[in-house]
Amino acid sequence: MTEKIPAIVLGGTGYVAGELLRLIAAHPGVELKGILSDSQPGEPLGKWFPHLAPVYPNLKFSDLETISRLAASLPAAAILSAAPHGVAAGLIDQLLCAAEAGGTNPRVIDISADYRYASAQAYEAVYPHAHGAPHRVAQFTCALPEHLETVNTPHVAHPGCFSTAVLLPSVPLLKLGLIEPRLFVTGVTGSTGSGRTPTAGTHHPQRHSDFYAYNPLAHRHAPEIAAIAQTASGVAAEFSFVPHSGPFARGIHVTVQAVARRSLKTPELLDALREFYRGKPFVRVSGAMPHVKDVTSSNYAVIGGAANGGTVVLTCVEDNLTKGAAGGAIQWLNRLFGIEETAGLTAPAPGWT
Repeated sequence: MTEKIPAIVLGGTGYVAGELLRLIAAHPGVELKGILSDSQPGEPLGKWFPHLAPVYPNLKFSDLETISRLAASLPAAAILSAAPHGVAAGLIDQLLCAAEAGGTNPRVIDISADYRYASAQAYEAVYPHAHGAPHRVAQFTCALPEHLETVNTPHVAHPGCFSTAVLLPSVPLLKLGLIEPRLFVTGVTGSTGSGRTPTAGTHHPQRHSDFYAYNPLAHRHAPEIAAIAQTASGVAAEFSFVPHSGPFARGIHVTVQAVARRSLKTPELLDALREFYRGKPFVRVSGAMPHVKDVTSSNYAVIGGAANGGTVVLTCVEDNLTKGAAGGAIQWLNRLFGIEETAGLTAPAPGWT
């Protein structure tokens, strides 16, 4: 690897943008060229991310005009978008228009929800606003790197943190025909999954030492999960999803339950999953039930499971900011630019957080 891939980050001061910056700093083949924040242009990055000040001592946030010029000047850049849904599509469209006018060809990895659906109409059925750039939807593919070998579009959308944790155990069960296509899912997420701006239900002091469900059977990510799972597995399935707020900052723990199509016991179940994820370096199938601390702050996911003949249970843990967002995006960057998929992502979980 001789020349580094220039990278532009959208998303300003959010947690996912901060995680992208952390991963880029450790990546041997990527160089950060700019980060967009219309609310903080000219402000030093270290003001919002003090932990990143040692690796980005002189970097400042840029406004949209500056970032647009940058996109038009870099011949082969990666644009990593951690902007909020409803905003990301318009920002990406503006940068791509600037790049097209400048004769450059950046590739976009979007972490928002704006390009996760196959049509603007499907997106608008879930989100109560018009899609920001419907003409761009066909230019994006949404999938986990582990579930798609070849990308035929110039840009990619990441499925997101809850979706990643549900899809990793669910897609093999559906694709291998091991279960009836009706899945019951419980997911527990840390407080960073709710973003940086505190609200009554997401502020960490409120969540500390507490545990509760929210939006049962009505969470906005459930339709995304079903749509992406069908694309990846070829099976239309029903997902009954109940998310929970957990009393920790980082991580997701998901439990998937389903009815087996035939008598199935634990060893056969785990062997099937190990074979399915053979050669996928960031997914490990364990004989024990995984813990969130096994993966916190890493790009690894661990799946554990059990089957008693008629019922299948799989659990999956991941870090919501890394494997569920920024790390998955860097995986896609590596794939899109022909870099080794594990580059910059192999650091293990710290274990004590």
